[in-house]
Amino acid sequence: MNVIQIVSDTFRRDFLGCYGNEWVHTENLDALAGESAVFDRAYIASFPTIPNRHDIFTGRYTFTYSAWSPLPTDEVILSQCLRQAGYTTMLIVDTYHMIRDAHYFDRGFDGWLWTRGQEHDRYITRPHHAPKELTEAMDEQYLRNVSMRRFESDYFVAQTMTEAARWLELNYDQHEKFFLHIDTFDPHEPWDPPRWYAEMYDPGWKGGPVKGGAYRVPFERLAKNLTKDELRHLRALYAGEVTLVDRWVGMLLRKVKDLGLLEDTAIIFTTDHGSYHGEHGYLGKRTHLYEEVAHIPLILRLPDSEGKTRGRYQALVQPPDLMPTILELAGAKIPDTVQGRSLLPVIRGEAQPREFVVSSPSLVRRGALRHQPAAPRVQITVTSDKWSLIATRADAPPTGERGERLTPELYHLPTDPKQTKNLYDEKTEVAEELRSNMIKFLESLGTEEEILRPWRSKE
Repeated sequence: MNVIQIVSDTFRRDFLGCYGNEWVHTENLDALAGESAVFDRAYIASFPTIPNRHDIFTGRYTFTYSAWSPLPTDEVILSQCLRQAGYTTMLIVDTYHMIRDAHYFDRGFDGWLWTRGQEHDRYITRPHHAPKELTEAMDEQYLRNVSMRRFESDYFVAQTMTEAARWLELNYDQHEKFFLHIDTFDPHEPWDPPRWYAEMYDPGWKGGPVKGGAYRVPFERLAKNLTKDELRHLRALYAGEVTLVDRWVGMLLRKVKDLGLLEDTAIIFTTDHGSYHGEHGYLGKRTHLYEEVAHIPLILRLPDSEGKTRGRYQALVQPPDLMPTILELAGAKIPDTVQGRSLLPVIRGEAQPREFVVSSPSLVRRGALRHQPAAPRVQITVTSDKWSLIATRADAPPTGERGERLTPELYHLPTDPKQTKNLYDEKTEVAEELRSNMIKFLESLGTEEEILRPWRSKE
């Protein structure tokens, strides 16, 4: 059995038609979902980009012991396990964080290809000659990197999916079985799709570039600095990025079908987190993990040879579950180091559902020793069937340095899905039960006591 895994960075779940969106064009991913197991309650574990990839590649909840850092050389990783099981492994990526500065996420792959130029990638030195209003809204390095872009096929997701399609053309019948991991940074900031994609959602916009689609709004001003029209335009730009991703993932999916691979190939589509478009007063991503960021899409199409496996699944699932799922599909041994659970028993109706999931930025200081806790402003989100707790440490100040709230919050998701009414004071017993479950879970992962101690005290 072959496996193709696609990770599309910062892809909001609620911008997909298969998850209820009615205004963004995602016909290709929706069609994939119609043939797949669709997980309605998938949540991030480690946050953001690199910690998430660490989870995916190791099957572990790495926020308990690792900050944003290169993939450790002593970790047991997915690509190596698959190679040992006889798989040819290939990595195709434009998410430059995975490769730059010796981050080692290419480790264990037989081959890898990096499409250069995303975000701050030190790539092009040629001056960009962009107008001032654009340089005020976009990063200088990024503008240099895209200065020679002319056609839709020059956009990063188009290049990356094209390279994946080319790899399949050359390799689909050359190996007994293969694992292809495709990682695209789109629709991550900066939100600058081809003009016609933006015009699908905000035709006639004449306001020029808007700060905020590339982290150019000062953090302390956040979404409050933008007008309603500017926020609407940013959402339109993001929607254009989403549709751009859908179009080029669709091209790749058609290639998979044309090559006759659907009979014996599993396809996974997911993301690492969502993004704020003014909700809760935020833009982009923040470590305050509300639903817009923590609740993610996860689509798993099993091979046609597996029979009828499509459907909707309400089980709480997370990115560490992907490695054991892929290894079970491959018939490979799941290492004892893996902390996630295979999704296949969920699909077969055999799994005992989780009562809650935990999503968090790293609990360890970046660049510090493992036993040094992260700053008090870090918050952990615990999500159960009905509740979302945003837990804080006992020593956290009421507000962070960027004005974000650092007091505990509790939301009843069935009646308040947008998390507007904090019920912590009214339902403290519910919050404390969730916190207690969180502590027990972190203990079960082997989290060091020095890291856990600040979270044990009640607020």
